[in-house]
Amino acid sequence: MEWLVGWLGLPRLLLLAVVFVPLERLLALHDRPVVRRELSTDLAWAVMGGALVRLAFALAMLGAFALRDLLGPTALAARIAAQPLWLQCIEVMVVSDFCFYWVHRMFHAVPALWRFHAVHHSIEEMDWLAGHRVHPLDQALTKGSAYLPVILLGFSDWAVAAAAFLYGWHTVLLHANVRLKLRFLEGVIATPAFHHWHHGRERKAWDRNFAAQFSLFDRLFGTAYLPKGEAPTLYGVEEPVPRSFLGQLAYPFRRSPASPAAVAQPVQAPRKASSSSPITSTA
Repeated sequence: MEWLVGWLGLPRLLLLAVVFVPLERLLALHDRPVVRRELSTDLAWAVMGGALVRLAFALAMLGAFALRDLLGPTALAARIAAQPLWLQCIEVMVVSDFCFYWVHRMFHAVPALWRFHAVHHSIEEMDWLAGHRVHPLDQALTKGSAYLPVILLGFSDWAVAAAAFLYGWHTVLLHANVRLKLRFLEGVIATPAFHHWHHGRERKAWDRNFAAQFSLFDRLFGTAYLPKGEAPTLYGVEEPVPRSFLGQLAYPFRRSPASPAAVAQPVQAPRKASSSSPITSTA
């Protein structure tokens, strides 16, 4: 029974709640109740979806380790492994996030991939729990593609594990409903303010802020967007993503009702803001 509790991630989920629920009360970006709309859906994603994500990611990593063993040791791998563990951990985060940046952009650009990623972007109330709403195949492909290079390069398994642990907590923070003034870091590190704009409905924020950990990549490749002192007021997508966990899990496999124009530019079809909920101008 203990293995099932661990596989479902219940201890980690409880620890995240203990940390982030009070934090979102103290530093709330948007005034929202703890019990919100679609809470049950995101709880299902955190528990059942999380178990599926861990299974998919574990299979992807097993494949990566098997490929590394098949290719055999290299001189470069020996030099990398000889570095201090802390330096390897930093390098793993940089290399994996560089890979994640480009794979993430691909999930926004390719209609078939966007169908999976739209589930994540269907979040309309950002908080620490909503960030768990990620389709297992989306997560397996993005994270698998991000960590495959560092595994093949020969980085220590401990460095990869440490980087993955830090990524897990960082991504929860990025989706959290918190207002943090971290302007001195935002040029390099992804922050909640930075990532919230990635989920915003405003047209000027579309196709922006792809990096998961280092905003520097968005600045280098011209996709950064972070207006000073402003935050999105509306999140989500226009396409009719189901509200239930099972509906969202099956959504990428359903026939798309989107028009040809919407299919050509899947990310550029966010739900229009209602007149009763004006969006703050960033012009």
